Amino acid sequence: MMNEPIRLNKYFSEIGFCSRRAADKLIDQERVLINNKTAIVGQKVNRDDIIKVDGELLNTKKERQVYLAFNKPIGIVCTTDTRVEKDNIIDFINYPSRIYPIGRLDKPSEGLIFLTNDGEIVNKILRARNNHEKEYLVTVNKPVTDDFISKMGIGIPILDTITRKCFVKQTHKKQFKIILTQGLNRQIRRMCEYLDYRVIKLIRTRIMNVNLDLDVGKYRELTSKEIESIKELVVDSNKTID
Repeated sequence: MMNEPIRLNKYFSEIGFCSRRAADKLIDQERVLINNKTAIVGQKVNRDDIIKVDGELLNTKKERQVYLAFNKPIGIVCTTDTRVEKDNIIDFINYPSRIYPIGRLDKPSEGLIFLTNDGEIVNKILRARNNHEKEYLVTVNKPVTDDFISKMGIGIPILDTITRKCFVKQTHKKQFKIILTQGLNRQIRRMCEYLDYRVIKLIRTRIMNVNLDLDVGKYRELTSKEIESIKELVVDSNKTID
């Protein structure tokens, strides 16, 4: 299993069970047992420990790494907690092995999202400072103006910060394309609301080197070339600190 004690969340990540962040959430929810005792965040485990999640013995065998691209429909929630959310992404996809989404896409939004069982790549992609691009096509409730495009690109004050400068281009009378390198909570919707616009439809069309090419509700395996390119893009990314 392991030669020296290792933090439980790191171990979950290394065997491809889930990301460190997801592991800490499981531990917080008291769903993890170590030697039949409730685990705590930051706890270390060793090769003699018996680890259970939701009462089931943890499979310590290294699984085949899975990388999926999914076109999330409106109304589906990006959570792995299948006990809380009825319309969650895990139950919707119903993939035969355990996977989890990389990041989030709001319930009223649709479009591209990755799912995987590779915890290390999750940690790297989620580091906002790595400047990984995400592209969106947004429809709003009234005509887009040059002033709107300019202000969106320069930066908008939301959530006690100023959004990073970004690429914004009008694509239709009430539609624009925007490329972000950060992922604040409901960022595009909040940016539009600040300028007195309301988002009618929001579709994520690209993450890094992968473009949306699926019907709504469908998924596919990432190609070996796409995976290789993603790993090259995140090769210098800092992993989550122990």
